[in-house]
Amino acid sequence: MLKLEKRRQPSQVWAYLAPVVAVVATMVVGGLLFAFLGKDPLLAIRTIFWDPLFGEFAFYYRPQMLVKGAPLVLIAIGLSLGFRAGIWNIGAEGQYIMGAIAGAGVALAFYPLEAWWLFPLMVICGAIGGLLWAMIPAALRVIFGTNEILVSLMLVYVAEQFLASVSLGLLKNPEGYGFPGSRNLQQYPSAHNAELITGSGMHWGVVAALIAVIMAYILLNRHLLGFQIRLTGEAPRAARFAGVKPKQLVLLCMGLAGALAGMAGLFEVAGPSGRISIDFNAGYGFTAIIVAFLGRLHPVGILLAGLLMALTYIGGEIAQSSMGLSSSAIQVFQGMLLFFLLMVDVLTNYRLKLAKADAA
Repeated sequence: MLKLEKRRQPSQVWAYLAPVVAVVATMVVGGLLFAFLGKDPLLAIRTIFWDPLFGEFAFYYRPQMLVKGAPLVLIAIGLSLGFRAGIWNIGAEGQYIMGAIAGAGVALAFYPLEAWWLFPLMVICGAIGGLLWAMIPAALRVIFGTNEILVSLMLVYVAEQFLASVSLGLLKNPEGYGFPGSRNLQQYPSAHNAELITGSGMHWGVVAALIAVIMAYILLNRHLLGFQIRLTGEAPRAARFAGVKPKQLVLLCMGLAGALAGMAGLFEVAGPSGRISIDFNAGYGFTAIIVAFLGRLHPVGILLAGLLMALTYIGGEIAQSSMGLSSSAIQVFQGMLLFFLLMVDVLTNYRLKLAKADAA
């Protein structure tokens, strides 16, 4: 029989091999799922992973990888800092929503003003909106010792209800003939997060995501704060002896994650989405958790994982339209990535060993 035996030291080989094995396992089991649904499994896998990059309309889908990947990378970078320190912010979806509402609210408050400073102000307010929403679970943990996982997760549903409220009330388009939702920011030049190069998919959200990757890498590898974050996650007791202040670290990591998630929401509502609506949130905050762990909580790994997840988004949409696959099947397929990553990740700290059965 097989049993798990703890390694003396984590395996570096499996640490880097686990994401690759998880992706391959997802393809295999996902193919079986598609076959069970009556679809050609090889065609489905090819449609999801190959067609967006090298298919007939790849010239259109490639730029969309940047559009879909930017918010995932931006949110995942913020989450990864907290995860490394053992601070589990699961409410990035709510922070994403509140950042979008705060940023879009500024634009709509100044409508139809045309000014160069309006969009930078929207970005700042979006970051503040996400940061303040993240400060609620952070402050409750610091002051009362509550569990930030539960509080941040429950606040997602509060944010969704607030989103519905402003879509039907405060931010509702007065010229929208009674339909819920705000004005279209794509038609408001000073507030529109337009492509910097037409047809490239590159907008300010993509630029912010790349800057976040670079800054996070420098922080974790060249700054004292990054050392404190890593030390707290790996050896909390040693971190306290080293002078790390855990309460301040909680506030800092949660605040950074909230600010980046809020910025991601702003860039999305001012760009690809265009307006505040009841169904504005697309689950980026939850998907970013998969991206963070698939990227091994490393900035460069998160960048690659974000592009991979964006590929599954776009390929999934193609598969839905061309093969008739349901959106639920695609979501299950995406969720398999995290499931298999966590399963294979066990081999980083444990090895499989053949053990003799005990005598009766």
